[in-house]
Amino acid sequence: MSGIDDLHGMGDSRGRASTQGPVLVVGTGLLGTSLALALTAAGVEVQLSDTSPTSLALARDMGAGRPRQDGDPQPRIVVVATPPDVAAAVVLRALEEHPSAVVTDVASVKNRVAAEVRAHAGSGVSRYVGSHPMAGRERSGAVAADSDLFAGRPWVIVGEGADPDAELAIRNLAVDAGATPVRMGAAEHDQAVAAVSHMPQLVSSLVAARLEGLGEPALSLAGQGLRDVTRIAASDARLWSAIVVGNAGPVAELLRELREDLDALLAGIEPAALDPDSPEYAASGRAETIAPGAVGAITDVMIRGHAGQARIPGKHGGAPRRYAEVQVLVPDSAGQLGRLFGDIGQAGVSVEDFALEHSAGQSAGIAMVSVLPAAAQGLEEALDAKGWRVVGS
Repeated sequence: MSGIDDLHGMGDSRGRASTQGPVLVVGTGLLGTSLALALTAAGVEVQLSDTSPTSLALARDMGAGRPRQDGDPQPRIVVVATPPDVAAAVVLRALEEHPSAVVTDVASVKNRVAAEVRAHAGSGVSRYVGSHPMAGRERSGAVAADSDLFAGRPWVIVGEGADPDAELAIRNLAVDAGATPVRMGAAEHDQAVAAVSHMPQLVSSLVAARLEGLGEPALSLAGQGLRDVTRIAASDARLWSAIVVGNAGPVAELLRELREDLDALLAGIEPAALDPDSPEYAASGRAETIAPGAVGAITDVMIRGHAGQARIPGKHGGAPRRYAEVQVLVPDSAGQLGRLFGDIGQAGVSVEDFALEHSAGQSAGIAMVSVLPAAAQGLEEALDAKGWRVVGS
């Protein structure tokens, strides 16, 4: 059998995974180490490679696998987990060095990588399957890795020009990591992630940049809304530079559309200057007045935003669902959150989502517990009976 044939339909000997190792993970950053941890936990043999000895040693010490050495068995699958600006070159080298292995990359840009591989891989191109797990964190590196990072997340499979068995091997890999495979074309993928990932990252960074010169008194008023919008602004700047440059066309198109909306909003709300000699100025004492179209411009943006937000899929990628939110005051002391979740569990209620709003210096925070609407009243009563302060009840 060929290397690809060996992968088809053969599961792990312990029955825990469909993927049969060894799997070589090249790049021990967040995605590479998280995948290696997930595969190792499923009983798959994982080999590790990285140009940084420190990163490689950290991934090894975390239990993600062992560094590949000369004389080791040839990998059946090679996963290239490097930044997108070097992913194609690493894929081409892997195809050459491991002539029986299926090779995938997990870069968040697919069209440019796939085009370069197709142009230079020759007959080896049939063993290349582009992919992209839609998972990540604002923290980077192996230290932020999590074996559950891909659980329940979509994993895009770009199998254009690939051998069907090679594509199946990468689909199985995604499933073994806990993800849900989704087949897309490279250009379709890049258009999609520009809207749902790349542009939001830039907008978050732009909003956070407005805080650089803000005084401490103003920053002390920050609430959960600002934290939600700016959370991903802490992401790795070098990695995101490579991502956005690699997908510049689709991202630029969306930014132009955003700029048009901003220009329309500005035109609508820009205050109109008053003539100092006018009766309006004398009556109000102000040098400007509210623009006539301000309310309409703001309302239009908000309504369109509501419509877009409502289209975001619900938990596990299902249809959007409406949940009731139970807000509970939680003292800022050790063990209180654990006690809250314990009391929710005793009430027999499943938590669909959770957020905690807590500002520095406050003696308590507000836990926002999202539950099915039918369970909300019963949960409020149960928590009230346990001595919790349910906000608004």
